[in-house]
Amino acid sequence: MRLIERYLFRQLLGPTLLATAALVALALLARSLSEFDVLVEQRQSALVFLKIILLALPQLLGIMMPLALFVAALVALNRLHTEQEIVVCFAGGMSRWAVISPAMRLAVIAALVSLVSGLWLQPWSARQIRETSFDIKTDVASTLVQPGQFTEPGPGLTVYAQSIDRDNKIQNLFIHQEMPSGGASTYSSREAEIATRRGEPVLIMRHGSNQQFSRQGVLQYTSFDEYTFDLSSLSHTDELLHYKIADRYPHELFFPDLTQDWEQRNKGKLLAEGHSRFASPLYNIALMTMALAAVLGGSFSRMGYGKRMAAVGAAAAVVRIVGFGIQAACEDNAWLNILQYLAPLAATWWGLSQIFRQKVSPRRAGRMAKAAPALSGAA
Repeated sequence: MRLIERYLFRQLLGPTLLATAALVALALLARSLSEFDVLVEQRQSALVFLKIILLALPQLLGIMMPLALFVAALVALNRLHTEQEIVVCFAGGMSRWAVISPAMRLAVIAALVSLVSGLWLQPWSARQIRETSFDIKTDVASTLVQPGQFTEPGPGLTVYAQSIDRDNKIQNLFIHQEMPSGGASTYSSREAEIATRRGEPVLIMRHGSNQQFSRQGVLQYTSFDEYTFDLSSLSHTDELLHYKIADRYPHELFFPDLTQDWEQRNKGKLLAEGHSRFASPLYNIALMTMALAAVLGGSFSRMGYGKRMAAVGAAAAVVRIVGFGIQAACEDNAWLNILQYLAPLAATWWGLSQIFRQKVSPRRAGRMAKAAPALSGAA
């Protein structure tokens, strides 16, 4: 790149990075609020909560990057154009393609980053989130006791606890267990905690009592200072981890195992998601060309391009929404997947056609560059 092209590239890169960071930070904040029950209700550590939030970054980045690129390009290009820097470029003999080439290079780089993220990084992080959520769901410590609520973690087992303190000590615990042979057993203790012995989870109850009702209706009452309640039967679950469509790698989307009933029923959705992974990065280029068209696609104006930018901004939002709609429609009609590529390509063609619609000669650009300071002084 020539010196002037590197300058234009830097002027676009800074706002793009700032806009991307700001939008992704807002999205992460919203995601953290929705995942806050991991800390409150499921009593997981802050590291688990932070892991889930950070693993959502690749997916959020893929969604936010085209929008950040569009917003940053509008801001940077509008400033460069209203301060006559782009006019000076035209006056110096630069073609329109030379002027927009730094922006297009930036859009191509963003598209490649989105492509790599969508094909490999995003499914990897989605699988990590799914596996972490599955571990939380099957965690005995988080499912056995809910403060102030009666829970049924297993068949014939009812558990209640008044509260759980910061040290994970359970206060005023009540357990009612129905025996397979008939009868029932009730435990109550002032304090308890979940621990691990010989690799199996156990519930250690302290300062409590046990009441056993036999099948014949005989009551037996005992008190204890400490009693260990076996939880191994609750930790062994038959539930299997299932990866959803967003968790699949490209080869799993395009070549599903049709011997599996679920993949047979959802092969249309898998194929639509696979094409979306390749088509979505094109929106980085499409929205960049639309941003360029909003600023360079019409005549020069010292008053700015607010109306034109607003109109193109609305059109860009429609283009992206239509893209999501096309992906949903492709789940039932495989032949519509071609439209996933045509939508961003059509937007790119429209933007380029608006940019190259008017030819700016160096002589005309020179007159504009000379007139701009004079008009500014007269104002």
